[in-house]
Amino acid sequence: MRILAIETTCDETAAAVLEDGKRLLSSVVYSQVGRHKVYNGVVPELASRAHCEKIAPVIAEALAPALANPRKGKSPVDAVAFSCGPGLPGGLVVGKVAAETVASLYGVPVIGVNHLEGHLYSCELEGDKVSRPLKFPLVALIISGGHTELWHVRKYGVYRLLGKTRDDAAGEAFDKVAKLLGLAYPGGPAVEKNAAAGAGELRFTKPLLPGTWEFSFSGLKTAVSYYLRDHENADAGKVCAAFQEALISTVVEKALAAAKSCRVGHIAMGGGVAANGTLRARLTGEAAKRGVKVSFVERRHCADNAAMIALCAWRMTRAGAGRNAPINPALGLRNWGR
Repeated sequence: MRILAIETTCDETAAAVLEDGKRLLSSVVYSQVGRHKVYNGVVPELASRAHCEKIAPVIAEALAPALANPRKGKSPVDAVAFSCGPGLPGGLVVGKVAAETVASLYGVPVIGVNHLEGHLYSCELEGDKVSRPLKFPLVALIISGGHTELWHVRKYGVYRLLGKTRDDAAGEAFDKVAKLLGLAYPGGPAVEKNAAAGAGELRFTKPLLPGTWEFSFSGLKTAVSYYLRDHENADAGKVCAAFQEALISTVVEKALAAAKSCRVGHIAMGGGVAANGTLRARLTGEAAKRGVKVSFVERRHCADNAAMIALCAWRMTRAGAGRNAPINPALGLRNWGR
C-alpha cells in the first residue's frame, strides 16, 4: 500500500510517499523560514500564500518515485493523507484541497490526520525506513513551536491527554526570548548555541505549576524581559543558559513525573524542540536514573514533515480508521485505536 501524505499546518510545505508502512519512497519539505525571518515569527497570511505557491511542485516531486515505479493495474498511490489540524487555518485549507484533488484524480480515499499524532509516530522513523516501533504503554512528550503536551498512550490510537500549555509553547518561548535578545530566527537553535557558553549564577524560576501536568512559559519569557529591562548590559549567553535551564528542567521533571504516575517505563519525545541537544541529553540522563527508556525522533524528522503524517495514516488505515475529516485549527486528541 502506498500513501501520499501532505503537511501544511504551519510554515513547511511537505509531501511524502510511504510504501507498505515500511519505507519512504520520498519525503520533500519546502521550508518558509527565509520568508518569515524578517518578522521573527510566522506570518499566517504569508504562510498560506507560500503553501499555495509551493504545494503543486512539492507534491509532484514527492510522487516522482512512485510514478517511476508503476504497479500493474494500480494507481501510483492507494490513499492520500493530509494534516487536518491543529494548525493555521489557511495552511490547513490548502492541504485539504490539495489532498482531495489528488485523491479525486487517482480515485483513492482521503485520510485526515492529527498533526500532533504525526510527531509521536515520527519517533518510529529511521532514515527512510520505519524500523523503530514504539513500545506501549508510554508517555508522549510533544514539544514544538506551537504545542507542548503530555499524553498517556496505551497503544496505537488510544490516548489520554495529561496536560498541555496554557499559553506559550516551548518553541514559541524560545523564539520570543531570542527576539528579546536580538538573536536570529528561529530562536531555538540560536538560544541553545548561546547558552552553551553562558553557564553562570543567573537563575530563573522554573514554571512547574505544581499539582498539574500543564505547562506555562509566558511567565518565564516575561521574567527574561524584566531582567533585560533592569540590566542594560546583560550577558546574552548567561540569559540564554538560565532561560533554557528553567524551561528544560520543567519539561524533564514533568515528563518523568508523568511516567511514574502512569506507571510506564517508556517516554517518546517528538516535535521541533526535540532537536535541542541539551533537552535530549538531560531527559536521557534523568530517565536512565529511574530506569525509564526514552525514544527520540531523529533530528531530520523533528520539524514538520509529511513522512510522519503518512505513517500515522498507515497506522489508522490498519485499524480501519483512515477516513477524511474536516479541518480544525484547534483539533484535539481523538482515539481511533481498538
